Amino acid sequence: MTFSSKISAPRVYNSVLDTIGNTPLVKLRQTTGVIKAEVYGKVEAYNPGHSAKDRVALYMVEKAEREGKIKPGATIIEATSGNTGFSLAMVSLLKGYKCVLTVTSKISDEKLRLLQSMGAEVIVCPKDAKPEDPDSYYSMAKQLKAEIPNSYYLNQNFDLANREAHYHSTGPEIWQQTEGKITHYVCCVGTGGTISGTAEYLKEQNPDVQIVGVDAYGSVLKRYWETKEFDTKEIYPYKVEGLGKTIIPGCVNFDVIDKMIKVHDRDSAKRARSLASKDGLFVGYSAGAALQAVYKMKDELTENDKVVVLFPDHGSRYLGKIYSDDWMQDMGFINEPKDPSYNSILYRKYKLRYKRIYNKVNYYISTKMGI
Repeated sequence: MTFSSKISAPRVYNSVLDTIGNTPLVKLRQTTGVIKAEVYGKVEAYNPGHSAKDRVALYMVEKAEREGKIKPGATIIEATSGNTGFSLAMVSLLKGYKCVLTVTSKISDEKLRLLQSMGAEVIVCPKDAKPEDPDSYYSMAKQLKAEIPNSYYLNQNFDLANREAHYHSTGPEIWQQTEGKITHYVCCVGTGGTISGTAEYLKEQNPDVQIVGVDAYGSVLKRYWETKEFDTKEIYPYKVEGLGKTIIPGCVNFDVIDKMIKVHDRDSAKRARSLASKDGLFVGYSAGAALQAVYKMKDELTENDKVVVLFPDHGSRYLGKIYSDDWMQDMGFINEPKDPSYNSILYRKYKLRYKRIYNKVNYYISTKMGI
């Protein structure tokens, strides 16, 4: 199909909020390698806020409005890893609400600047603070709710409207886009809304659709899914963003998850970079985590399988992290930069420059000073 044949009359929207949802399903052609199944990415970066959280923010706010929980002039509060915060800031801005967000110090600089660009007030809390600690971003959000008059705490981890948003949008979209032929749905598990709401819809259409949850090493979710016990021994720091928890969110419907797979920081980062360099999909860290999970189950997949992988957000939010060779080196994820990226070119440029300076100094010392 040529570009000109795809052109159609542009649609006019009343606001950017009307463009949320109906994101494309893109077949992966270069990054699936030895995987026999057809693998498709549900690319949520096409939402106006560049993430799947646009769906959640709009749905939860409008449901709370209908129920009288959010009133004119309200302040909306949320504890967030970044994406929900940006979506909520966007929704609040257009609806005339104030927005206060609590985040952990693990948040990337890009995400922090994005939140502030929409006028949100951002409070950064220690990343290692336990949930019950008064300094944790969960506790801080609750404290702010108690202190600020006419405020509403979204509480995405426990408000079931989170997963309702995906039951009513993401699930039906995927079912239509695959013409009901989907066999596996692979999704990172964080608050649980995206995987649970989508899975509930897909299971209603076909109970045989396999739901695969992706968790991080350092998170408690997979162990809880296996044992229904909260095991604090599972908790330790990790770098990957957008999946994993140190609490058990009430939004996770563990009963609809057929399989849980844990992935490492390094593997997830490299898979995300491969999606950009091979399939032209500039997506975020958790997208790489989800694709890594598909690789870990490759021996189970056949030519007859149609796998849909949820890619939650856009790569621009990780330019200072996984798309930075310097950061990847600091983390021990790659050796000397070899990718034809800006960082690699910059590295080679200055390496060559200083080598020339070093040679000139040696020449001057040996010829002019006779040393």
